[in-house]
Amino acid sequence: MSMESLAALRNQRNNEIRRLAEEHFQHDLTQSDRDTLRSAASKVSNYANIGSGLGLAFGIYCAFRLRRMRVAYFNAFRAAEKPVEVRFADGRTEAVPDITPQLAPSRWGDAATYFFFSVGGLFLGGESGFLLGTASASRSITKDPQTRERLEKAFANFRIDAMKKEIQQLEGKSKIAELFS
Repeated sequence: MSMESLAALRNQRNNEIRRLAEEHFQHDLTQSDRDTLRSAASKVSNYANIGSGLGLAFGIYCAFRLRRMRVAYFNAFRAAEKPVEVRFADGRTEAVPDITPQLAPSRWGDAATYFFFSVGGLFLGGESGFLLGTASASRSITKDPQTRERLEKAFANFRIDAMKKEIQQLEGKSKIAELFS
């Protein structure tokens, strides 16, 4: 048994669920309900895209500021007077190594800073946008009580049909069991 067969089974299941959802979408809802759902879905998508863009820009801005601050601290450290030797109580002296080159900002450090701040900003902005978009979409769906009632009824009917299909599939012999027999 290969992984492709499992992926193919999963894809077939997704197609069945998608087809079932499309049937309920077409038959249980009015055109205005379908338009409301499409509008709500586009709101979530738009908010998430805008949030991702803003988060990415904010992450790059923060990385830029952090890099400038690191360079400024390094220049201040390099310009500061540092001890070159340590004199112990018994009269012995030891040279203090110069660690300035190890503290210098590097291209790899800058690349890591920009990468991680950008990914973090993208994640936080995208998730914030998704949450705001979901809240906005929810408000637009629930503002009309009749539309809300029809949508809830259609969703409940879809879940009932999906569960019935799953029960039929579980009661019958599964494709994986057929592969082993």
